[in-house]
Amino acid sequence: MSTPEFSRPDAALLALRPLVPIETTDAEGTVGAFLHTTLRPVLKLQNDLLLAVVADFVRDHHIALRPTDQHHQLAELLGRNTKLRYTVVGLITGQFTTEEYAFYRPHRAELNRRLLEMTLRRVLDQADAVVALAA
Repeated sequence: MSTPEFSRPDAALLALRPLVPIETTDAEGTVGAFLHTTLRPVLKLQNDLLLAVVADFVRDHHIALRPTDQHHQLAELLGRNTKLRYTVVGLITGQFTTEEYAFYRPHRAELNRRLLEMTLRRVLDQADAVVALAA
């Protein structure tokens, strides 16, 4: 008995993504180009979910985000909590097309680093929303 070939709904995944203005001088097929054409739109698409996931970790780990220190606390959480980091990477890579994932695999270390930096920037820019969701 053969199993049916698995195929990703690549066109549907691409259609879900919001348009993000792209200003890149990076050559196509580079990590920099991937960052602008794939990571930024997927992060924007997943923004609300990312904030909710971080808020859940804050709540689950009983972290009281102090107004004077919340950016530091959130940066520490995203920097040190391996489970949260893997969850964030999974939320983003799960939205990749087959071709994008094929590019991601050999560049995983660099792209994960950039993805997590971009996520941290998003979370810190929207720290008030994270605090509200964690309450």
